[in-house]
Amino acid sequence: MRDAVFGSLPLVGVSGYVVMMAIVALVAVALLVTAYVRRRYGAMIADVRRNAGHVPPAFRSETLNQIAHEVQTAAEQHGGDVNTQAIIEHNIQSDLGGLLAGERFVKAATGLTIILGLLGTFTGLTLSIGKLAALVSGSAPAAGDITESLTRGLTQALSGMSLAFATSLFGIAAAIVMTLAGVFFNVPDRRTAFMVQLEDYLDNVLLAAHRPAAEAGAGAGRAVAVGPAGAALEPLVARFGQSVAALEAAVGHFGEALRTFSGTTRDFREFNLHLKDNVQRMSLAFGDLSEALKREVGTLVTRK
Repeated sequence: MRDAVFGSLPLVGVSGYVVMMAIVALVAVALLVTAYVRRRYGAMIADVRRNAGHVPPAFRSETLNQIAHEVQTAAEQHGGDVNTQAIIEHNIQSDLGGLLAGERFVKAATGLTIILGLLGTFTGLTLSIGKLAALVSGSAPAAGDITESLTRGLTQALSGMSLAFATSLFGIAAAIVMTLAGVFFNVPDRRTAFMVQLEDYLDNVLLAAHRPAAEAGAGAGRAVAVGPAGAALEPLVARFGQSVAALEAAVGHFGEALRTFSGTTRDFREFNLHLKDNVQRMSLAFGDLSEALKREVGTLVTRK
């Protein structure tokens, strides 16, 4: 099989060699970029680990020093409540844009190899169909030249087919290589490991060393505030306590008045109920009296 594959390479022509060399060059550049980006992230991880117990840190990378400086400044301004992840991502986007571009290139390299292989495939098929069309539509040769003409035309047509399949084979093989490289040498995972290592140092070492100082400063500020001003505040606090006591007494008297009003209202409600019963009874009595008077009047009228 190997001899058949390499034996068909001379038929691909200049176009096939150009496409295959482009695929090989793309794979080589992608692998070099992968190695370079991983090495840069690995160097920064080693830099963070080297300064794991040092405050303030002395990083070799200017980007790491800038991140540490911004975190310390934010901690002084906001009292230790710092979004370290946002600071890290902002500095990576601004200072390490080349590494991010390398990541995107490596990610797109697999698709580019397949596209180049398809480009060679369609180029070879186009050439092959063109040669066959020229062979079929050509003027009829002499009887002795028929075999030679057909052989030459079929050879040219098959060279286009060889170009098509050879470039496709190279594109698929390159895509397999890039996929395996992405599995074993994943660049985004390396960047994530670097960001986690740096964030752990900033949160648990740098900010942890800054918090006691900030708390001590806040305690000193409270002590100073209680010192000279505390003596002036004591009379105000005493008068405020007296006002609160008077207010509580007023609230107690108001509660007693509410309870008295509630009792009076209850008595008044009972009086209303009794009055309603008496009115109903009087209404019934007047009704009976009215009926009796009607009967007496009717009797007197009948006698007359």
